[in-house]
Amino acid sequence: MRPAALGSFTGVRIALLGSGLLVNLIGFSVYPYLAILLRQRMDLSMDQVGVVLGLTAFVQFAGGAPGAVLAEHLGLRRSLLLAMALQTLGSLGLLAGEVWPPVTVLALMIRSAATALYSPAVRAYTVHGADPDEQPRLVSASYATGNAGIALGPVVGALFINDPGVMFAAAATLHAALTIGHALLPQESRGHTRAVEPLHRALSGLAVLPFTVTALTIYLHLYFYQYLASYAEGRVPTVFYGSAMMGYSLLLVVLQPLLAGRVEQMRYTQAMTIGFGGLAIGMSAFAGGHELTIAAGIVALGVGNSILFLKNVLEALAGTPRSAAVVFGHQRLAEGVGALLSGVVGGVVYQAFETAGHLPGLWLAVAAQCVLLPILVVLVHRRLRHPAPAPVGPR
Repeated sequence: MRPAALGSFTGVRIALLGSGLLVNLIGFSVYPYLAILLRQRMDLSMDQVGVVLGLTAFVQFAGGAPGAVLAEHLGLRRSLLLAMALQTLGSLGLLAGEVWPPVTVLALMIRSAATALYSPAVRAYTVHGADPDEQPRLVSASYATGNAGIALGPVVGALFINDPGVMFAAAATLHAALTIGHALLPQESRGHTRAVEPLHRALSGLAVLPFTVTALTIYLHLYFYQYLASYAEGRVPTVFYGSAMMGYSLLLVVLQPLLAGRVEQMRYTQAMTIGFGGLAIGMSAFAGGHELTIAAGIVALGVGNSILFLKNVLEALAGTPRSAAVVFGHQRLAEGVGALLSGVVGGVVYQAFETAGHLPGLWLAVAAQCVLLPILVVLVHRRLRHPAPAPVGPR
């Protein structure tokens, strides 16, 4: 790396990158195992678990847009402090949930809201005051360290899944330390703040098809992220599962840059065919229920999602006159909609197959959705864009 590039990474920015890694590591040490935790603590059925997962994921994903607006109003340093204080409170709530189980749900909501505020604020602070040629390096570094935390989190969670109290106590301690660390950040300059778009214009210029396909992608993807841990429990070792989840995140880190040029040149329908085809193959493989099929399924999902996540963003950017920031807000909202649907619908579907004693069939049902739903979305979109002409009757 050139000396000028190294100069972009000041002490404050390196601290923020490390904070992003730790926050994601703590969050994703819990997220893949939430279904197990909720069932153990509260004896919920999977359809009830799905509602909780859907709501918390919706707050975390879709809350990014209002979180960004709040960060603009409060200031980045204040927003980071508030987010970390909420993260600490949420971790303490998860710890208290061992004694008062319903507190677990409230704690999850608090941590989701904290993440919705923290994510846009930390990325904005990381690039604050940077020259335009420095920003790509800083943004990519922010995503890379965040993805490293996402990759390591499931492995850490696997080590503590049978003793979550220790993990939540450690999480509360780390979050409290990070809160103190963020209090030491210098106050950012507010001299060049931009006007915030009024709320009533938030969805104007929405790229409808990329929005819908993003929501569908997340809806299908989160069957894997929210329910595979419960399915894999007792079928494969927990440490294997955690390592496989880490492998999935690292696979995205490697594949997305490698495939970026080809994905950009693909037609949207071609990218959808390959991407959802990868999801269908991966979900079908999970039905096997052992190490080899789960590992193969995760690789197939990694390929499919690498294409879909990137192509959806590129199509959204190309399909609207709105700014890139607004487009990313739209995509974040689409992710929230898909996450909510995956929790509510996915929990009911899981419960139905579990009650029937045919749980491997869940993954075949999801695979069928990976094939049929994208076709339905494209057909409906084309029909709405080009409605059939009204029949001409006799005059």
